[in-house]
Amino acid sequence: MSPCMAHFSIGDVVRHKRYSFRGVIFDVDPVFANSEEWWLSIPPDLRPTKDQPYYHLYAENEETTYVAYVSEQNLLSDEDGGPCRHPQIKEMFGAFGDGHYEIRDARFAN
Repeated sequence: MSPCMAHFSIGDVVRHKRYSFRGVIFDVDPVFANSEEWWLSIPPDLRPTKDQPYYHLYAENEETTYVAYVSEQNLLSDEDGGPCRHPQIKEMFGAFGDGHYEIRDARFAN
């Protein structure tokens, strides 16, 4: 597998194409880097390919906040434009504007 260039960057606010959640990207894997068990738990007709970027998100829906791992093919830029409420965002990110959070520490920039 050769890695693809990531379309999204750390700090971007994105939305899932199928499911009702959005989040802030805090890490990017150039290809799938989770467990085989996790990947196989996805229904075959919805299972994404492994040879694309996967994103770690500080995610949120109407009810709760959590961490999600999502393939690039399942993400869109968030058109909402507003900040996210996940409590861990403030640990890594500072100012929010134009659908993107500024990274507090340059070591995390991609």
